[in-house]
Amino acid sequence: MTPQERLIRFDQQISPHLKPAYNLARWLTGKHEDAEDVVQEAFLRAFSAFENLRSEDGKAWLLAIVRNTSLTWMKRNRAASAMIGLEQLLADPSEPSPDPEEVLLISGDREEVRRALEQLPAEFREAIVLRELEGLSYKEIAGTVGVPLGTVMSRLSRGREWLRRILSSPQEGVKQRRSGPE
Repeated sequence: MTPQERLIRFDQQISPHLKPAYNLARWLTGKHEDAEDVVQEAFLRAFSAFENLRSEDGKAWLLAIVRNTSLTWMKRNRAASAMIGLEQLLADPSEPSPDPEEVLLISGDREEVRRALEQLPAEFREAIVLRELEGLSYKEIAGTVGVPLGTVMSRLSRGREWLRRILSSPQEGVKQRRSGPE
């Protein structure tokens, strides 16, 4: 494959996943600027290893690189406890604008969910972000995170239950963060 063909193939298979890559990096790092740095580094790594991609869909492959790059970047730049973070959900400009009352309700719910997700341990938050926000299958999450399928299912189940508890009783949610789910 010529360098030009490689670049075209990379652009077709990997570049469409820039937004999910940024979203994951933002969730893991907690900061816009850090996420941008991580994604830039991850795309460079992905391009240099592009010949190792064996499938047509590079999303899970790229997100695994973003995850690993995020973890490496965070170890290098700050303590692991700083992994708490959340992406601000960006509205798609092609969607119709909701009325002001709906915006208020949506933003209130979004903020409540954001705070609840921030209380989850990183492994649960990561699984929920990859499944619910990025739409990865259980198998893709397992490959991205590097854990068995059963672990993904367990993390999603426990994470969802933890979120349910936090959202149904926010004061208890803070307490549960310290003691963990039952």
